[in-house]
Amino acid sequence: MESFKSNPHAIACDAATIYSKLTNPSLIKNQIDAHADKIDGEARQHLDTVKFTEDSIAIQSPMGEVTLALDHENSVEGRRVVYTATSSPVPISMVINLEPQSDETTMSTAELQLELPFFLRKMVEGQLQEGANRFGELLTHIPFDRL
Repeated sequence: MESFKSNPHAIACDAATIYSKLTNPSLIKNQIDAHADKIDGEARQHLDTVKFTEDSIAIQSPMGEVTLALDHENSVEGRRVVYTATSSPVPISMVINLEPQSDETTMSTAELQLELPFFLRKMVEGQLQEGANRFGELLTHIPFDRL
């Protein structure tokens, strides 16, 4: 399995709160809808390709829709949130690692885990690493304490 990790980022919120919000993606959708007028055009276009439910995130991709469902078995409360693809041409997981620093700060690392054939990996590894980096940075902009 290949793994693409973002750099660690500090989030100004406690790990328990972040975990509780990330395990309910519909809260993120509500926040996006409430602040849609403040989201720039390109970001809004990307968000239009994403659907949120109570326990899954569906992303429109060149391979078709990929649904990532909350993986309760591999998630660890306050430490790790895992979403696993339920419909994807290759096995894929999105992992958010949380490391509490204090009552008000948590370090987070976003990680994409995939099983890719070697020849395909060389073609897409740059895009996957960029995706992991962007997702890791995106987490720092979510107001977890106000969701």
